[in-house]
Amino acid sequence: MERLFLYDTTLRDGQQTQGVQFSAAEKTEIAQMLDQIGVDYIEGGWPGANPTDSDFFASAPATRATMTAFGMTKRAGRSAENDEVLAGVLNAGTGAVCIVGKTHPFHVREALGITLEENLENIRASVAHLVAQGREALFDAEHFFDGFEDDADYALSCLQAALVAGARWVVLCDTNGGTLPERVGEITRAVIAAGIPGDHLGIHTHDDTGNAVACTLAAVDAGARQIQGTLNGLGERCGNASLTTLIPTLLLKEPYRARLHTGVSPEGLSSLTRISRRLDEILNRAPSRSAPYVGTSAFAHKAGLHASAILKNPATYEHVEPAVIGNERVIPMSNQAGQSNLRARLAEAGIEVSRDDPALARILDVVKMREDQGYAYDGAQASFELLALAELGRMQRFFDVERYRVTVERRRNAIGKRISVSEAVVVVRIGGERMLSVSESMDDEGQDRGPVNALWRSLAKDLGPYQSHIDDMHLVDFRVRITGGGTDAATRVIIDSADGRGNRWSTVGVSPNIVDASFEALVDAIRWKLIRDGVTPA
Repeated sequence: MERLFLYDTTLRDGQQTQGVQFSAAEKTEIAQMLDQIGVDYIEGGWPGANPTDSDFFASAPATRATMTAFGMTKRAGRSAENDEVLAGVLNAGTGAVCIVGKTHPFHVREALGITLEENLENIRASVAHLVAQGREALFDAEHFFDGFEDDADYALSCLQAALVAGARWVVLCDTNGGTLPERVGEITRAVIAAGIPGDHLGIHTHDDTGNAVACTLAAVDAGARQIQGTLNGLGERCGNASLTTLIPTLLLKEPYRARLHTGVSPEGLSSLTRISRRLDEILNRAPSRSAPYVGTSAFAHKAGLHASAILKNPATYEHVEPAVIGNERVIPMSNQAGQSNLRARLAEAGIEVSRDDPALARILDVVKMREDQGYAYDGAQASFELLALAELGRMQRFFDVERYRVTVERRRNAIGKRISVSEAVVVVRIGGERMLSVSESMDDEGQDRGPVNALWRSLAKDLGPYQSHIDDMHLVDFRVRITGGGTDAATRVIIDSADGRGNRWSTVGVSPNIVDASFEALVDAIRWKLIRDGVTPA
């Protein structure tokens, strides 16, 4: 079996995603997660380019993976030893350094404004300087595929200059993301035929045509033995090749499973779903439900025909076992559901029901009736479980909401700036005790987070004997959809919640009033958590 090396650039290229900005502490956490997976290289950023990257490298965590600093080739007109940008990258003290350089004559002339020979000298001198400093050198051949189409001889000469100077890896970059998989494979084979060994050749693709993963696999098929990518496909414009898709494909699918091996252990593979979702939490982004392997819908079986077959043999509609990637099978409920879906979903939730229980038909009728009103249970499994328990007569009563009120006030603060302040009052009854909680939605920076946030803070502020069970709860996502139209319009709110043990669940609320719908979903989220934790009602 041949060794395939995994190079992660989440902390550098992934940070170039619009709307993404990591703190140094977040970079440290992500680097540690990447090390758990088993990648070979972690590209931490560009030291000296911004304070965050410099701070990260100053206290970078110890990792099994090779920590790598990113920079660019020296500039024309000065030596590599006297180039302060290159010096800043070396000063990060990493075991490996990846430098990017031009390989497309158009970019050399137009972007750099230098001659083709000067560019070759920049590549040679920069790589040789890195090697002389005892660093493992990698050369990212920017715009390589476009450059190869324009002038194959020159593009190849750039790779050869880096390799002769001592580069461990030369990486073919489809920087604009416009090359299609078949052509990536053809050009990669041509590069190897020209004398660049496959075990010194990497691939770096972007997803501008939706083919980043396919292009990466095409390069691997052609003989490249390093792949670059990011967690969840983060990256400039449409993103980079997603390692959360590539890693399980390489480890679980033929012909890669039989031909190649990586540093990813079974434990690393099974942590992939958790790490993918943790990254989205750090970014405050909703995870992609349809993401291959790790998405919440990746193993969801909605149609009754599919669910029936899954009960007999999961392989009928699943290409891999979900648990291998740390994911789980979902049998969602909807107005398309049949008895097979219902029994499977109840069994999955640990709710035992006999096949002839008349409550089964009632549950289906209620689901269909409520979805006609605007509810959606295929995306709110926790609310469905509560509905089923109620119809079965097994719903536990932890607390009753007596009333709630929420207000939004627009006022000036102490320095005269106009601000909004949301405040909520929630009154619940637990056993014979009446409990009142009041909360504002202001965060630590003095920003108003809105009426729903105020309601959540107030509801979760003091639930007496249940408080310890909800202290680790937090809201992950909030989605709103208007259903119907005109006088029949209603607002559907779906809230994703999570706890400190990695559990995640979704609840739904529907009302003409968005605050009412949100509050219904919030109450369901807490009740589901208490049931799943096995809490006994007071």
